Amino acid sequence: MHLLPEEERVLAGEYGETRQKMMEILVALGTVFGAARLVPIRSAQVSGASYKTIGDAGLEWLSGLDARVSVPTVLNPVGMDRIAWREMGIMPAFAKKQEEVIAAYSRLGIRLECTCTPYYIFQTRYGEHLAWSESSAVSYANSVIGARTNREGGPGALAAAVIGKTPEYGLHLVGERKPQVHIRVEGDGSRDDVAWYGALGYLAGKLAGNRIPFFTGIRPRRDQLKALGAAMAASGAVALYHVAGITPEARVFSYEVGDIEQIPVTAGEVAALWNEIPIDAVALGCPHCSPDELSLLASLLAGKRVKIPVYIFAARKVIEASREAVAVIERSGARVFADTCMVVSPAMEQFGTIMVNSGKAFSYVPDMCGAAVRIGTTAECIRVATQEAVT
Repeated sequence: MHLLPEEERVLAGEYGETRQKMMEILVALGTVFGAARLVPIRSAQVSGASYKTIGDAGLEWLSGLDARVSVPTVLNPVGMDRIAWREMGIMPAFAKKQEEVIAAYSRLGIRLECTCTPYYIFQTRYGEHLAWSESSAVSYANSVIGARTNREGGPGALAAAVIGKTPEYGLHLVGERKPQVHIRVEGDGSRDDVAWYGALGYLAGKLAGNRIPFFTGIRPRRDQLKALGAAMAASGAVALYHVAGITPEARVFSYEVGDIEQIPVTAGEVAALWNEIPIDAVALGCPHCSPDELSLLASLLAGKRVKIPVYIFAARKVIEASREAVAVIERSGARVFADTCMVVSPAMEQFGTIMVNSGKAFSYVPDMCGAAVRIGTTAECIRVATQEAVT
């Protein structure tokens, strides 16, 4: 991989040991994947932020770093709400370790916006190069915005944030963004809710694997696109998808759809994921809720009381910008938390069965929370939480 003279000096250690280590990571990645050069990035998002996932070994590694990030950088969700962790039932010992992880990242100049929806924090544009690591954020950036990022591992994203560049390979290259499988969605179904698109994504991710799908037969809006991509990234390894007539690059590649594998998915197959098992709690906001989703939840909960725990997750800035909606939600007894989510927090491990409206959560909850999972529309989740006692 060709390095510029200044990049060579960083690699030689002239700008400090930490920056040298970060450049070594980028050069190793670029060499493995055949990158010709490094390209500047607009922003970074770093995973490995929850103490639940990185443990003491990750904390020790972070604590030994001594440099500052070069571009705007945020964290993936951590293991607790940084302010309301006691209300979540987080144990003090875990909270102490999580604060140490956060402090280590803060020393590197990373903004303490802990979210899987950094596109609500950054103004991200078509064609910009990024180094994002959370799977649903990567999918949204590539597919819905048309920005360019691979799914970076935590160290790779952190290295790119410190250096301000990333190796140019994979989805940073236009030629690597072509569709590889055509998924035809057939039949009628309840397509007005994010849950339907999350369930579709759960199925489609298993079919696509790590290929780039091109969808026809659907007309999703932004929150539904978020749900679709997040689920495919969880059940498969999809980092980019196209939807005919909707996503920005679909028109660029639509002429190639006839030459790739065709896979039909019916509305009946999507509906088959619904079940009626009793639940202990409802968890919404995986990925983190948008302002529109918080408004919808407020309208569904207005004047009602929940009978089982309801956890709702969103970025802190989104919560602060949606104060009225959040106040209505919390008057019902539901709780809105920032900085964390159901799959990286130990708070959800107390429940035997969790109801979600997310294909991503449907995929992750059994392994990450050790709980059975039920999927339903947002309205169904609220109906069950307000009318159905635990059995």
